[in-house]
Amino acid sequence: MSSDDAELLRAELEAVFTDADFPVEDPMELVPALPDGPATTFEAGDVSVDVMEFGATYGEYQDYPYETATDLVDDLMTGFREEGLFE
Repeated sequence: MSSDDAELLRAELEAVFTDADFPVEDPMELVPALPDGPATTFEAGDVSVDVMEFGATYGEYQDYPYETATDLVDDLMTGFREEGLFE
């Protein structure tokens, strides 16, 4: 994934999670903000990330509670990079 795709993914995540009711104490509190609930998939370029992967694959990079969407997205993006999603 290119850096442009990474920025597109970040923008998509921020757009969705900005609608969440912060502060967020746990991941289940984010479900109402997801356009397709737990079936939501985020896509940018050739990369697709299913929201269910957030906990299964990238959970260790998240540190709840979150006060803002930006803080949550920063941690998700760190996890994506660390786990090689952008290679």
